[in-house]
Amino acid sequence: MAADAHAHATGDSTRDSAEDSTREAVRRRDLAVRAAVEQGLIEEDSPLLCLLDTAGIRASAAALTGAFARALAPGTPVLHAFAVKAAPLVPVLRLLADAGLGCEVASPGELALARAAGVAPERIVLDSPAKTAAELREALALGVAVNADNRQELERLDALVARAATTSPIGVRINPQTGAGSIDALSTATATSKFGIALRDPGAREWLVRAYLDRPWLTRLHTHSGSQGVPLPLIAEGVRELHTLAEEINAAAGRRQVDTLDIGGGLPVNFTSDTATPTYAEYASTLREAVPGLFSGAYGLVTEFGRSLTAKHGLVLTRVEYTKTTGGRPIALTHAGVQLATRTVYAPAAWPLRILPYSAKGAPLTGPPVAQDIAGPACFAGDLLAAARELPPLAPGDLVCVPDTGAYAFTAHYGYNSLPRPAIHGFAVTPSGKVRFTLARAAQPLSAITAEAGAAAPDALL
Repeated sequence: MAADAHAHATGDSTRDSAEDSTREAVRRRDLAVRAAVEQGLIEEDSPLLCLLDTAGIRASAAALTGAFARALAPGTPVLHAFAVKAAPLVPVLRLLADAGLGCEVASPGELALARAAGVAPERIVLDSPAKTAAELREALALGVAVNADNRQELERLDALVARAATTSPIGVRINPQTGAGSIDALSTATATSKFGIALRDPGAREWLVRAYLDRPWLTRLHTHSGSQGVPLPLIAEGVRELHTLAEEINAAAGRRQVDTLDIGGGLPVNFTSDTATPTYAEYASTLREAVPGLFSGAYGLVTEFGRSLTAKHGLVLTRVEYTKTTGGRPIALTHAGVQLATRTVYAPAAWPLRILPYSAKGAPLTGPPVAQDIAGPACFAGDLLAAARELPPLAPGDLVCVPDTGAYAFTAHYGYNSLPRPAIHGFAVTPSGKVRFTLARAAQPLSAITAEAGAAAPDALL
């Protein structure tokens, strides 16, 4: 009874702490919106702004590292590598590195960003299904960890490793073929996924074991079976398959050849409210139940979380430029659309975003809700952040805030209509409630757009 009471009390305490954290994040956001108006970051001539809550990002990093530190055997080597594609901004990578994270990269550009952020090569992991020989040579020369995607890449590595004196840990990515989540385009462990070696295809498992026995320098195994829309038990099933294969390889080798398991990332994000769920602690608990051997200390661990670390700590703030009514539907025309929330615009059912209305002075807007469209500036009909959304009536000069956009949204601009990249500011709130903004990426000047579009050679095609 005492143990049950303690568990109940611990659960209540955890929920109370989570609720306090959510309330504090909302407070910081409201203060930041008001301060952006008062400090002139958003105004008539600069109607679009993107913000990152640095305290929120640090809190997510601490939740990740803390959850696994509590679950793993003492002394277990761990690298939490942030998936750079989620927020490819050097200041974000630097912030996360300061919080103890490395980087997972999937292109030469992402590797360059990680290095520009000062991330040490031994804290970088290279994953990509289409690595060139040049990319592999660079990674091996630097000592970056490499996960081979397929048989042909492994054969290419045979030749490169034979010629290179490298410290790079090298592994193979497997596809456990455990099934899809609710978003097909993000399901990486389907029967026909383009990623990794399909573990359940005829003869694949036997080939993989032999590939390791023939290559003593293969010391890692990798999978990434989760993403938005994939439930925790299904992610854990993929990790269980990875662990089982590692045990099989080591038994066949008669030694601990595979010493590190890279379990990827893929923790889903709640886009329906301010609550951050599921949590890293819940994920670690699910893994411990499904794959207890993962936490024994027998294997080092690598994770590759992205969206869950930054999504809920970014927000887009835009002025309403015009309002009108068409066919009885009120429409608010803003400066935020497909260039910042590309997935939402093209697949709104899979990627709905919340809309938070504020007054022109930055105060939360109240009033009887009216169904209205929140439209972006791009020249096509589908450029909508929300359709028929019930909100207080918006007027020109009011502000629309789009939260949960700190990953795979404004951090990776889409150049439709040659719309310029907006400025991105980090913000921090002092104990007295003062908001301090720091420029993380400057707004893109029009001269940069014309330069990228070949302005230096206007007659090149004549």
